[in-house]
Amino acid sequence: MFDFLQMTLSGRVPQEHSGSNFNLRWRWLAQGVLQLEPLHGYRKSVVLSAGIHGNETAPIELLAALVSDLLHGKRRLKVRLLVIFGNPSAMINGERYNQIDLNRLFCRHYEHFPKCPETERAAQLEALVTEFFNQSKTDHRLHFDLHTAIRESHHQRFGLLPHKDKGIYSRTMLDWLHHAGIEALVINQAPSGTFTYFTSQYCQADSCTLELGKARPFGQNDLNQFALISQGLLSLISGINLLPDAAEPMKVYRVTQELKKISDQFCLNFPESIKNFTRFSAGDILARDGEISYQVQQPDEWILFPNASVRPGLRAGLMLVQVPTASLYG
Repeated sequence: MFDFLQMTLSGRVPQEHSGSNFNLRWRWLAQGVLQLEPLHGYRKSVVLSAGIHGNETAPIELLAALVSDLLHGKRRLKVRLLVIFGNPSAMINGERYNQIDLNRLFCRHYEHFPKCPETERAAQLEALVTEFFNQSKTDHRLHFDLHTAIRESHHQRFGLLPHKDKGIYSRTMLDWLHHAGIEALVINQAPSGTFTYFTSQYCQADSCTLELGKARPFGQNDLNQFALISQGLLSLISGINLLPDAAEPMKVYRVTQELKKISDQFCLNFPESIKNFTRFSAGDILARDGEISYQVQQPDEWILFPNASVRPGLRAGLMLVQVPTASLYG
């Protein structure tokens, strides 16, 4: 049986493009894309992706171990499953991306950029995921896109919910996230070019981007730190309740403003080492860009993903406000 991760990193094509064991049939669709389907029916269609940013390796290793167990018959599959390693060339290079951030190119945003490996990959993944969900025999569709963050965070494991026009999210998905150790959720307030926004908006999937710790190179991850999410994924695909009762309720945040880098004069007004979810108070200056200044507008706001090194025209950070959990249900 082939090693899915090593085959992806080598760029090789498997000698056999499909096969089966006592529990499932599998089909290799493209570099870093593997479809698995149980032989005896299913009630959910699930997409699990990692490596959309090539240097975020822990989730890649988690999914690789899960696929290996399934292919070798060590775990039973109860859902129709598509596993995606998003940006293989960036994974090989140990880089976040090659030319353009892949997670800004979905929903046909790739059409606005010169042709490159990332634009071609975004188009390919859109087509493969759309076909996967269109062929599903169930309306219960899920997509979890697994990441690790560049910087440290006051919430070690958190989720980013894609914008929904009606602002209502699946209670079943939210309960799973809670029991899988997700400490906080961030509600995006606008459409975007992320993978999960694409699957939510265009494939009608219950989707969430998961940030699961700090980005490290292959082989340097302590996978024991990812035990809860690993158990959660196994529970999801095998239909076995392996998750404990969650101790603390999830905190919920809503994006209140975006720090957009207009020019190369952009600079943050705080240390680059600041942690995600650091709190600021009303009136605090967050960043300057020439004559433009960004400041805290609400009594309290929390910073997420500050990055002054992005290209002009891109987001250099998000500011959040805390909202009641009930806001997830419309």
